[in-house]
Amino acid sequence: MAASRPTSFDIAALAGVSQPTVSRALRGDKTVSAATRMRVEAVARQLNYTVDRAASSLRGGQANTLALLFFEDQLPDGSYINPFFLSMLGSILTTAARRGYDLLTSFQQLSADWHTDYEDSRKADGIILLGYGDYQAYRPRLEQLVGQKTHFVRWGAVEPGVPGTVIGCDNRMGGRQAGDHLVARGCRRVAFVGEASSAYPEFRDRYRGLSDALREAGLPIDPGLQVDTLSIEQQGYEATCRLIARNIPFDGVFAASDLIALGAMRALAGAGLDVPRDVRLIGFDDIPAAGLMRPPLTTIAQDYGRAGATLVDALIRHIHGEPAESQVLPTRLVVRASA
Repeated sequence: MAASRPTSFDIAALAGVSQPTVSRALRGDKTVSAATRMRVEAVARQLNYTVDRAASSLRGGQANTLALLFFEDQLPDGSYINPFFLSMLGSILTTAARRGYDLLTSFQQLSADWHTDYEDSRKADGIILLGYGDYQAYRPRLEQLVGQKTHFVRWGAVEPGVPGTVIGCDNRMGGRQAGDHLVARGCRRVAFVGEASSAYPEFRDRYRGLSDALREAGLPIDPGLQVDTLSIEQQGYEATCRLIARNIPFDGVFAASDLIALGAMRALAGAGLDVPRDVRLIGFDDIPAAGLMRPPLTTIAQDYGRAGATLVDALIRHIHGEPAESQVLPTRLVVRASA
């Protein structure tokens, strides 16, 4: 006669906890202590126990699924996802799985009622938003989600009064790190290639950080050395060409993203400017391509692993009715040959 399949009651008996505690522990509920969760998981592995997610969802009234929505932003290579966000995806998937959640992924379009297909239709218990384009156009949709009490978190600039829970890096400090490094390497006229308005608050804060460094060093902040562009390689190339055409001297460039830096390096080479001999170049994000550039790109790195895990855990706290505060994560200077 075949052995009966182990149940959560069997785990509870061996782990010395109640059956509801086992259920909460196996779905990653933060109300269960780390020590208890580890003990329950160890017993579950010992018994070769697997969670019946369909039954669990019916009992709990939840889908045990998170939705990850990328902002649809077509890039020159025909893809739609900034490689910065792809670097975060592995951590989001891993953390969701460890917490007992599946992950749905899709694109978000500002012209569509994209949220209705997810939490509102019970396909997902909550939403993670990555990317947004023009923040001023995006904010009304975020306010709509707050008004509907949708469970969501997003990656972006952490500022007072923004809708919902936001996880982001310290953009201003990252800009300061880039500026301090360029100044230390002898740069005296540093250009910024990237949009620096309230429509793109992350880029704006990076520019502010650069300005902080230049100001403290007693160096000029020339408005003519700031040129607007979005985080697309071709637009970074075109913006840097415009910068060069202004005939304003510069010996350093801080690109608001690594994609912009890729385009900037191509434009500088086309103008006969050697990196780093004539112009030192720093990017932001530390995407995989940064270390493969010629020369390899000095950049400001963000902790993708911590970012993805923090987004998932904050969303799960929302789903369970627990407080989830916005968080600012640190940045790190990665020095390579370009600066």
